[in-house]
Amino acid sequence: MIEFLFLDLDDTILDFHKAERIALEKTFRAHGLNPAPEIMARYSAINKRCWEKLERGELTRAQVLLKRFETLFLELGMDVDSHAIQASYEHNLSIGHYFLPGAEAAVKALSKKYRLFLASNGTAKVQEGRMTSAKLYPYFEQVFISEEIGFNKPAKAYFDACFARIPDFEKGKAMMVGDSLTSDIRGGNNAGLLTCWINPGHAPRNPEIHVDYEIEALSQLEALLSTLSVK
Repeated sequence: MIEFLFLDLDDTILDFHKAERIALEKTFRAHGLNPAPEIMARYSAINKRCWEKLERGELTRAQVLLKRFETLFLELGMDVDSHAIQASYEHNLSIGHYFLPGAEAAVKALSKKYRLFLASNGTAKVQEGRMTSAKLYPYFEQVFISEEIGFNKPAKAYFDACFARIPDFEKGKAMMVGDSLTSDIRGGNNAGLLTCWINPGHAPRNPEIHVDYEIEALSQLEALLSTLSVK
């Protein structure tokens, strides 16, 4: 029976793609830049690739935050202060939140039956601002942000550090739930946890990453867990 749930934040509870788009548009307009859809899409792709490099230990967090903008502007042939853009973007990203459909109700319901822990690789300032805005803190026993923990998902060391902070923790009663195969699900594999992949787009699985359970949205998790409790 599951007792401990580790939930990712971005694209598991909160709609990161929407938040990213709005924050980028605000940032670009404030700096006199054109937030054209194709530029936004290119940034998103570069950003994803940079965070994947962080997961593999190929970039530091500080490098990711700047390199994504440096790479974009280099491709566009534009002379832009990436440090200023990064600071503005981080501020804009931290001041709002957008729940995925059914996610807010799901977190509230799950918190009544399970011990919830947030597990995020996001930047501490940004995630804390969004968690506060969304009024999510009361539903989580602890919030584990990699920048504060000192390790990043999917490293086993990240999860070991989390486990050490949880009173009466039992790994055999824990599950990692998130949308990222390379961060959340691989991290769960590395830590020896059951995993539940949130896959709304029905993306193909990676044969190198084991998925125990798969759902389309966090709103389906409570029903899934109820079936496990009777086995």
